[in-house]
Amino acid sequence: MRHSEATLAGSEKEKVRLMFDRIAERYDFLNHFLSLGTDRKWRKNVISILEKVKPKQILDVATGTADLALAALKLSPEKITGIDISEKMILIGNEKIRNQGAESFIQLETGDAENLRFEKNSFDAVTVAFGVRNFENTMKGLSEMLRVLKPGGTIVILEFSVPQNFPVKQLFGFYFHRILPFFGKIISKDKFAYRYLPDSVKDFPCGNDFLKRMAEAGFTQNNFKELSFGIASIYTGKKP
Repeated sequence: MRHSEATLAGSEKEKVRLMFDRIAERYDFLNHFLSLGTDRKWRKNVISILEKVKPKQILDVATGTADLALAALKLSPEKITGIDISEKMILIGNEKIRNQGAESFIQLETGDAENLRFEKNSFDAVTVAFGVRNFENTMKGLSEMLRVLKPGGTIVILEFSVPQNFPVKQLFGFYFHRILPFFGKIISKDKFAYRYLPDSVKDFPCGNDFLKRMAEAGFTQNNFKELSFGIASIYTGKKP
């Protein structure tokens, strides 16, 4: 590990921020390589859901390198705002946005999902792709996203989940706990990052358990859909 455990001392949020700063330059390649390109298909599913509500103002939380924000251009929104706690992720995301000539539609900034700077009732839709499980306080993050949504606004969350059916559960467990950390460490040069990933997925309250948290935060019409035999799930809800 390039950083000592002392460097990783402090809050879980700070550990996550430092980790994503370290792997930022290899993050996109690792996502596509380790998911065999399936992550692209999953993001398309998010966009297909949002096509039904045609949001004009979109907030992409934990935007990373802006893959979902860029995909959301298909919705012809007036503006997409992406936030992430990792400055290096934002730098790479901004470069991708410039390369696609999308600066007038997408604005990225560093920000904390649990302390959003935006006024209440600001966005028609809020999206999160593979970020909710990294929140230090999930309920606070959900409450903040509810606050900035307009009444009737939509939240769409894409997140890893743990398959429950044989043999996918066993194959997924072997891949996630053996194969992914091994190759992730070699490619990213960061042992901590790909030890953290399977642990964060294992600890995430997926499925109906997460729907309960959404309801507790104040979202209504909550549903989830499993993707790729339960390897990932999409959660949707509305602000009343």
